[in-house]
Amino acid sequence: MLKIENLSLKVEDKELLNDFNLNIKDGEIHAIMGPNGIGKSSICKAIMGDSKYIITNGKIIYNDKDITNVDTTTRAQMGIMLINQSPLAIEGVSNADMLRMALANRLGHSVDLYKFNKKIQEVCKKLDIPTSFIHRSINDGMSGGERKKNELMHLWMLEPSLIILDELDSGLDVDALKVCANSIMEYYHEKNEKISILIITHHSNILDIIKPNFVHIIKDKHISFTGDINIAKKIEENGFNLDLGQMM
Repeated sequence: MLKIENLSLKVEDKELLNDFNLNIKDGEIHAIMGPNGIGKSSICKAIMGDSKYIITNGKIIYNDKDITNVDTTTRAQMGIMLINQSPLAIEGVSNADMLRMALANRLGHSVDLYKFNKKIQEVCKKLDIPTSFIHRSINDGMSGGERKKNELMHLWMLEPSLIILDELDSGLDVDALKVCANSIMEYYHEKNEKISILIITHHSNILDIIKPNFVHIIKDKHISFTGDINIAKKIEENGFNLDLGQMM
């Protein structure tokens, strides 16, 4: 599914990642944890091909294809989706227009409007959001929780094979987090657990619902330790100054 090999990354003159490696197989759920400001979100930006983030070494492989120099739009068409911690608002572009265009680009032909409208109505019902969301500008005038639900609508419509969650729990209360996380797990099971998920977080709460196969700790610009859900619980109790050597 996804391989990141010996990746070094910088923004302007600041190095964010150095010799970073990650291997996510089909159907696996991985979590990356670390304190704020350590470069966790830069991993998401690198995977999505954000042009502000310059790769100085290494490569990114997705489904056996080198996408290191592939643009963001093409990566999305290939089935990679990032749900940001603060989804951007796009005034003047409706959800319906964006989704029809994105689906047409991915399918290589125009979208059947009857099937599209039927599916998006079903998705709104599933997520318990008003159908008026369909015609609203993307995330414009929406609360944090509404924006996350809007992103979930995009997920169900676009059906990505790799989902990247950049601090999904940011700005959500406990109930809203459960709704969002449970929806993602419902999608995961509906796809027969063949899609993959990468979770970026500094809390273990979300991992109680979206249970990872592997938990990675980022330190000194690369993954310094890999364990299971237990390491996330230990960090929640003791903080990131925990002696990881004792966990081995």
